[in-house]
Amino acid sequence: GSNRASITARDILAACEQQPVPWRGYQCMSCCRIFPTLWSVKTHIQHSSQEGYSCRVYYCRLKALWEKEHKQQAAAAPRG
Repeated sequence: GSNRASITARDILAACEQQPVPWRGYQCMSCCRIFPTLWSVKTHIQHSSQEGYSCRVYYCRLKALWEKEHKQQAAAAPRG
């Protein structure tokens, strides 16, 4: 098994929710390009390094940050 984080459609949507796109389409939060479908954003992110972008790195960092925050919230939650 590979331990490389895979960016899912949910991750892309979660990132987009923080900065909604005013017109139709999905925005890559890293390079700000707009794509017509969620699938096309995902494909772009997975192959971004080949295109000379670091979008995948950006999303992986973002995901790691969310997971860290989630763990902190879970740890801070009172046990009942």
